[in-house]
Amino acid sequence: MIKLITTDQLKPGMYIHDLNCGWLDHPFLTNAFHVRDMATVDKIVKLGIREVYIDTVKGADVWQARSASEVSAELDRRLQEIAEKKSDRPIEVDVKDEAARARRLQGEANKIVRNMMDDVRLGQQIHVERVEPLVEGIVDSIFRNQDALLPLNRLKNHDDYTFQHSVSVCALLVAFGRGMKLDKAVIRELALGGLLHDVGKARIPDRILNKPGKLSDDEFGHMQHHVDEGVNLLQESGGISDIALQVTAQHHERFDGSGYPGGLAGAGVSLYGQMASIVDVYDAITSERVYHKGMAPTQALKKLLEWSSHHFDPKLVQAFIRSIGIYPSGSLVMLESKRLGVVLEQNEGNLLEPVIRVFYHTGQKHYIPPEIIDLSKFQQDKVASFESYEKWNIDPQLWLPG
Repeated sequence: MIKLITTDQLKPGMYIHDLNCGWLDHPFLTNAFHVRDMATVDKIVKLGIREVYIDTVKGADVWQARSASEVSAELDRRLQEIAEKKSDRPIEVDVKDEAARARRLQGEANKIVRNMMDDVRLGQQIHVERVEPLVEGIVDSIFRNQDALLPLNRLKNHDDYTFQHSVSVCALLVAFGRGMKLDKAVIRELALGGLLHDVGKARIPDRILNKPGKLSDDEFGHMQHHVDEGVNLLQESGGISDIALQVTAQHHERFDGSGYPGGLAGAGVSLYGQMASIVDVYDAITSERVYHKGMAPTQALKKLLEWSSHHFDPKLVQAFIRSIGIYPSGSLVMLESKRLGVVLEQNEGNLLEPVIRVFYHTGQKHYIPPEIIDLSKFQQDKVASFESYEKWNIDPQLWLPG
């Protein structure tokens, strides 16, 4: 049986089924392994990991621990509660009218961030004025209709991950800030911070940054140094607001003090740093890498909700979930009718009833004529589960808006 235990219950002889943290948050070769000695336990605790999943068939048991299925059921219940709280997110244009503009914007953004990182590698300073029009465009697109741009951010390739991740964090922070009803001027600075938050990686050697396997302890420490490098680069460039600096400096800090580089905790982490840490983890764990399978968005939101017992402010995690939806746009879902569909838009009145384009019948195992269904108006069907594009061998680019 798979059970969830706290790391102070972890002992040699147990088998870790899942380290229960983001894949960039630990230097172990895999997420699952036997615990051979107390040195391994101490290393896990030192990393700030508070809970892990163990396999009681492969190793020692903790009798009073909750099973993974019990934990999952509780998280599903909490997601349902969040979904019942209406979010206010006015839509200015239809998603189909924003889709083409969003695709052009995303392509331009990836090129601009790539060029900026290349310039930094060559020893040049960051010219903030060159990226400000891009940030303005992303903010405006999200405000017009975020369901056009946000799904595109999941379409990353391995070689360009660092650039595309920065664009994704930027866009997600805009949606998050809008959901929090922050002033638009503040949201622009949040977005700028999101776009630049990983710029310090331009000073990390490629052999570490693009290593196709897990990092050694020394490499792991070197990678963590990208935060300080990024802050230094932004301070050298000048003209960077405190908000954008906080996003860059604090996106790896954690609410319980287990993050880096400062080990800040609670109110010691700014609101903007806390928002960035949530968004950064969400985008990282939903992204495909060479040796890391991305989670389905809804599964990732459940993880954030689980980790909010330690690493994140629970109220901010709930606000983030409401800002992008229980089934975020671009998600693949299965309906009770056994049809697969991609989520196109959210319904603010009920996040459990999005607008979906169905196109495949899993029971009959064939494609069907595409049909757009608003589940808030079509009561005969509803979402049964979230699904993986990879599992069904479906190319998401074929079914997203535009």
